[in-house]
Amino acid sequence: METGRPWRGVLVSITTPFRADLSVDVDKLQEHVRWLAAEGCHGVVPCASVGEYRALTDDERAAVVQATVQAAPPGCAVVPGVGGYGSRQARRWTQQAAEAGAHGVLARPPEGPAARAADVVAHYREVAAVGLPVVAHNDPYDTRLDLTPDLLATVAEIDGIVAVKEVTGDVRRLHRLRDLCPHVDVLVGADDVVLELMLCGATGWVATLPNALPRQAVRLYELCVARDLGRALPLYAELHPILGWSSRPESVQAVKLAMECAGRFGGRCRPPRGPLSEAAVDRVRRDVRRALAASTEPVPGASPGAAVGASVLQVSEVAGSPADICTVTGTDPPS
Repeated sequence: METGRPWRGVLVSITTPFRADLSVDVDKLQEHVRWLAAEGCHGVVPCASVGEYRALTDDERAAVVQATVQAAPPGCAVVPGVGGYGSRQARRWTQQAAEAGAHGVLARPPEGPAARAADVVAHYREVAAVGLPVVAHNDPYDTRLDLTPDLLATVAEIDGIVAVKEVTGDVRRLHRLRDLCPHVDVLVGADDVVLELMLCGATGWVATLPNALPRQAVRLYELCVARDLGRALPLYAELHPILGWSSRPESVQAVKLAMECAGRFGGRCRPPRGPLSEAAVDRVRRDVRRALAASTEPVPGASPGAAVGASVLQVSEVAGSPADICTVTGTDPPS
């Protein structure tokens, strides 16, 4: 975590682990947070889209944030998602995050019917009033409201708005945002444009991939920061197929399956998210296998002797088991 700017670096939008009965598994959640920090990630984002926050009860959602803060070691930022139907709900989740000890929040525009520009500004003013740093979350594919650069420039006049997570993948927006509101950081919000946006000035990555492959993700981020294209481009090419799943409607199912394929616990999703198709399962398995074999360079600061490529055996063991794959996808194993 960068001192004073906890929203910078590789922040993992973490999944919410569920038991067989689809109750939240807090123990696995906390183990996952500790593991990500040990693997070099700079922070975690619970209760965002990947965390299936809309499928959680209020009590579960509060418990996930509290458990995440408790598990995060020193230096690991916690920036919960505070999406809500209206401004009062978003402010309440922001207050809960502050009371739990979070370092900032990731705030969507108001959910529900498309709001007017003035309503969006008022919404962010309400969230920022709590006092935590606020990262605006622009995902017009999900929220049906686009935080355009012009609108965000007005939002950025509010004290406490420190950054925007940009999901559209439009590199031109980064240049426009830096021109209109240079004091606001732009964070990569779609895994499959991380190299392009980092090279053009993004200062962080709210990422999905590290849930399964944190070392590869951190390594790619570090190479982009260092402008080491000679090593970043080949690694990016090998990771890009699995990175692309973050921009698909099945992103949550895909990342949980990728976690299983990499030897981690992914588990099932809550309805209405259904199982992946057999073709998608096969594709994710191939993409993870390719990513695991992409590089054996250890990430600085990682455990001694733990090479990135050391998990290739795990993917063959886990992904080769129909029963294990069906645990993630919700399908019945073949007879």
